[in-house]
Amino acid sequence: MLKITEAWKKAHPGASVGIMIVNNVLNPVQSEELDRHKQTLVSNLAARFSNRIELNEYSPIKIYSDYYKRYKKTYHVKQQLESVVFKGKSIPSVAGLIEAMFMAELKNCLLTAGHDYKALKPPLTLAAAKGDEKYILINGREQQLKPDDMFIHDNEGIISSVIHGPDLRTRIMPDTQKAMFVVYVPPGITQKEISDHLSDIYDYVRVVSANAEIELERIFSD
Repeated sequence: MLKITEAWKKAHPGASVGIMIVNNVLNPVQSEELDRHKQTLVSNLAARFSNRIELNEYSPIKIYSDYYKRYKKTYHVKQQLESVVFKGKSIPSVAGLIEAMFMAELKNCLLTAGHDYKALKPPLTLAAAKGDEKYILINGREQQLKPDDMFIHDNEGIISSVIHGPDLRTRIMPDTQKAMFVVYVPPGITQKEISDHLSDIYDYVRVVSANAEIELERIFSD
């Protein structure tokens, strides 16, 4: 399912990657039921984080923020969470599968990439970047990887990285029927947290895809 390079193990001791493949999915543009779950999630997040200090001290936020600081970046999930909790921004309606993944990201703060499984060209390989690799981002722009950043590639090219996100070629589409969710996890986050996060994604996916079935769920570590 996933080859792990020695370079990744050396660069990221104690890190993990969680993968979940879900079949029989639908990807509607909007779902009233999912919107109700969004409202509940926003209320729960507001109750959990009453101020920015509490949010900044939340363990996954601190761990990912430290990873991003290596590259002089700010963890974007933290920024999105701040927008929802403290600025009153709503969780956008884009597409059911994307929203399900994003909602779980906000709930657990674990970085996740989504892919259309049928667009993948196995085998998949988890690696640490040399810094000269390039791929086309979901916005259509070419991007060069940062040295040592975690990334996954298939037989055709890079599909996602921690710092720059998912690619264009394997992105989730309106007609996606089988999706793969990848959770990139720096050291310090438990396998239970990863497993719970994948379960949350699946629960939200089931809101828009009642017949969705988990085909594979696995956590890889060094």
